[in-house]
Amino acid sequence: MKVVLLGPPGAGKGTLASLLKESLGLAHISTGDMLREEVKNNTPLGQEAKQFIEDGKLVPDEIVTRMIKHKLTMDPQVKRGYLLDGFPRTKQQAQDLDKILNQIQQPLDCALYLEATLPIIIDRLTGRRVCKQCGALFHIKNRPSQKQGVCDQCGGPLYQRPDDNENTIRTRMDVYLKNTTPIVDYYEGQGKLKRFNADNDSEKLQQILMKTCHEGNFCKH
Repeated sequence: MKVVLLGPPGAGKGTLASLLKESLGLAHISTGDMLREEVKNNTPLGQEAKQFIEDGKLVPDEIVTRMIKHKLTMDPQVKRGYLLDGFPRTKQQAQDLDKILNQIQQPLDCALYLEATLPIIIDRLTGRRVCKQCGALFHIKNRPSQKQGVCDQCGGPLYQRPDDNENTIRTRMDVYLKNTTPIVDYYEGQGKLKRFNADNDSEKLQQILMKTCHEGNFCKH
């Protein structure tokens, strides 16, 4: 199964990806994680992307598409199926993705759209904390660590991502909504879009998603 995950930052795409990865054995391809790794390793691609990420702007299509094409064509782990998280973010990227998938004769099955409102997203992202060592996610209200500032899983230090502040989040949301509406329309026109209300608390959303998953309704057109 080949699935695109759509939704603003903080909508719960990462949580959904983890659930589906475990339930269906799919590879999780997170462009955000891939880009952060490139920036961390100071690769040429990471240097290109760094300023865009820090300013809360979209990384240019050409940079991200180049990275995704390499992943889909060269990584054997994606052959069984995958979840694309964070790509496409523009209609042009969606069209480029279809071209790549048509070239390798593996067309997309469906796009899952998690819809969430701005106040919910701001609350979730400003309270998010990430482990510097293992990448585990916490939230100061919704999922606090047992010891403040310390990861429950590995004991590493927790930190707030530089772009998880309200001003940057609002900028990211403005950019996201401007670019995402055409993508939603694009996949809806193909009959591949499935919508979910991501304002629901994480437990309720997980129940809805897993019920849909086990009923096999994600990718039925």
